[in-house]
Amino acid sequence: MRKMGSDEIALIHIDSEGRLCVSPKTKEFPFIYREAMEVSWDKKGKYLYSPKPRKWSYREWYTQIIRAAQEQGCELVVKEETKWVNISEALKDEILSHQASA
Repeated sequence: MRKMGSDEIALIHIDSEGRLCVSPKTKEFPFIYREAMEVSWDKKGKYLYSPKPRKWSYREWYTQIIRAAQEQGCELVVKEETKWVNISEALKDEILSHQASA
């Protein structure tokens, strides 16, 4: 089992297509598709993203993005400096409570 690294989450936002996007501060995940978890990497924007929610909520997609990054050997962590764009306070609270329980 490889050692798990970590990175701060610089930005969490919902884009114009309704996808949840998580921007790591320094790490890149060009091969995240290999995890077959429906999580993708935007090479230009340097963020992980989910499909637009269908059955799953944004919180569930956040959890999936975090798990996919873990499969790639990286623990993504929300910090005080993390920016939130187009995220409701309710969703922010759900994401923060997920991290607290993880």
